Amino acid sequence: MLQLKAGMVHLKTQADIQLIKEGAQILGKAHGEVAKLIKVGVKTSELDKVAEAFIRDHDGVPSFKNYNGFPASLCISVNEVVVHGFPGDYELKEDDIISIDCGVHYKGFHSDSAYTYPLPGVSDEVLLLLERTYQSLHLGIAEAKPGNRMGDVSFAIQHFVEGFGYGVVRELVGHGVGKSLHEDPEVPNYGKRGKGVKLVEGMVIAIQPMINAGARSIVQERDGWTIRTADRKPSAHFEHTVAVLKGGPEILTTHKYIEENYNYKWRSKSQLSKTEQ
Repeated sequence: MLQLKAGMVHLKTQADIQLIKEGAQILGKAHGEVAKLIKVGVKTSELDKVAEAFIRDHDGVPSFKNYNGFPASLCISVNEVVVHGFPGDYELKEDDIISIDCGVHYKGFHSDSAYTYPLPGVSDEVLLLLERTYQSLHLGIAEAKPGNRMGDVSFAIQHFVEGFGYGVVRELVGHGVGKSLHEDPEVPNYGKRGKGVKLVEGMVIAIQPMINAGARSIVQERDGWTIRTADRKPSAHFEHTVAVLKGGPEILTTHKYIEENYNYKWRSKSQLSKTEQ
């Protein structure tokens, strides 16, 4: 593993990236097992148990559990909770959205990804928030190529979602991923083209738009973890771990198993116009 002189950005070898991809497959399949269970009446604690068991059964370790005292394998954030929500006795309702964020430590490396699910009673307006946040993730990923700056990734996300009047959370950002769950560089979801850290081959970063239906302001609850929107409007969150490679960005994590296993095919119902698609 190499280090850039500017900051503490750890570059990965092809062998490192391959190990991250292997762990990311376990992570993706754990997400898929969770996706099978998301329905009205399910307790969020049950989702956490299933994810942890799957990860451990496949020789991985949940990255989040006991990380700085976090008590669970999944961050489960419902409706106005942006990130870092605790699993518990809450039972899902017909009009909820639920963000599932998970990480896997496998053979010395972490992978990290998140997905926000709508339950079938969610309004068209909230479906659009999710669809556009999902799109912004991929617009950001497209800019994660050697020679670009981090601001190119950040601007792509911010410019797209703010065009719809959404708020971009600024206090929380994406991050490098590798032997540590959170490494340099930071990956903000707002910024200016041509600014920030230069992207070079071998960087591995977690890109994770956190987009609010209303204002960008957030508050932290008394538990010291849970982050929610200040105006209590819903927030969406999607994340991939991405390698910056000579030929362009490579998504190392996967949402494939989520899309296959979640029985509500919400993206086909998002009502996006052809120009937005």
